[in-house]
Amino acid sequence: MTILVTGATGTVGRQVVEQLAKRGADVRALVRDPAKADFPAGVAVAPGDLLDVDSLRSAFSGVSTLFLLNAVAPDEFTQALIALNLAREAGIERIVYLSVIHSDLYVNVPHFAGKFAVERMIEQMGLNATILRPAYFMNNDLTIKDVVTGHGVYPMPIGGKGLAMIDARDIGEIAAIELIRREQAAAPLPLDRINLVGPDTLTGADAAAIWTEVLGRPIAYPGDDTAGLEQNLRQFMPSWMAFDMRLMSERFLTEGMLPEAGDVARLTTLLGRPLRSYRDFAAEIATSVQRPSEPQHSRQGTSS
Repeated sequence: MTILVTGATGTVGRQVVEQLAKRGADVRALVRDPAKADFPAGVAVAPGDLLDVDSLRSAFSGVSTLFLLNAVAPDEFTQALIALNLAREAGIERIVYLSVIHSDLYVNVPHFAGKFAVERMIEQMGLNATILRPAYFMNNDLTIKDVVTGHGVYPMPIGGKGLAMIDARDIGEIAAIELIRREQAAAPLPLDRINLVGPDTLTGADAAAIWTEVLGRPIAYPGDDTAGLEQNLRQFMPSWMAFDMRLMSERFLTEGMLPEAGDVARLTTLLGRPLRSYRDFAAEIATSVQRPSEPQHSRQGTSS
């Protein structure tokens, strides 16, 4: 019995593959470029693309459980629907789908709206699935570590409502646990939804205060400049994606990403350990950055 992981070379997908392999599962990874498939021993590689029907049919052959992750893309919604319809055609009745928290609230944000529509398809077609709904990935902040450490500001416009940030490593481990639970069940399990959140709900000021603590020098939160975020992101991503991210950040300001009662306790029980905190995440980065006052030989090792 084989578990197929899509998006297997990405931030979360790679964690899922590694966690499944660590638990002795029979794993197959769908990858566009096999050259990037640096996976643990025993993981099978299936070359393919979520818009290539023939490659998906081949990858789904002999698969019992599917982990579906669609990266942010203009055709993300189409990719998901094609994959789920082909999985149904192949008789796959055990599915874990990576959606996003508050997809029903962030109605004007393209990649949120698309994921919510996929959730509706899963529900209305009676697919046996767990829908994982992660909040903001802490790991997104790897992209702004140089701004934090070099300029003394935390630039992400995350607002004052609060985001229940989660570490991608925890997402990968929870997904693997859920995939194996479905894989090993005597019969396909009914639909379930799990909010994936971190242990703390942080505002922009909270994040800056944590960086101030771990770096040992003042880090400021300059405010909620969503237009500035869009302009900065356009330097290294397409304009449509940068605008999508701006729309998301605007909903951070109005809605936040707040856990529901019992979410943290449920995930802690599932993992059998505490969730990773943003402070721990920031401290890992801080140890990998040489402070200006430190000599070169004292630099710490890089974070994972």
